[in-house]
Amino acid sequence: MGDDGSMDYSVHEAWNEATNVYLVVILVSFVLFVYAKRNKRKIMRIFSVPPTAETLSEPSFYDTISKIRLRQQLEMYSICK
Repeated sequence: MGDDGSMDYSVHEAWNEATNVYLVVILVSFVLFVYAKRNKRKIMRIFSVPPTAETLSEPSFYDTISKIRLRQQLEMYSICK
């Protein structure tokens, strides 16, 4: 009978520890959620990447294609004239 009582007590202690851990996790996640809601701009600023000078100086692929087509059209126009 002493074994049954000690087993019940150990299960009870394990259950208490597990529920304490879950309670702490829920409280921490709630606090983080409230913080994220209040400071959304700060958090978004951390994850946003500012444009670098290299990407600005390098022309876009579609811009170069449109310039090439425009040049070809002008050449064809001058040839036809």
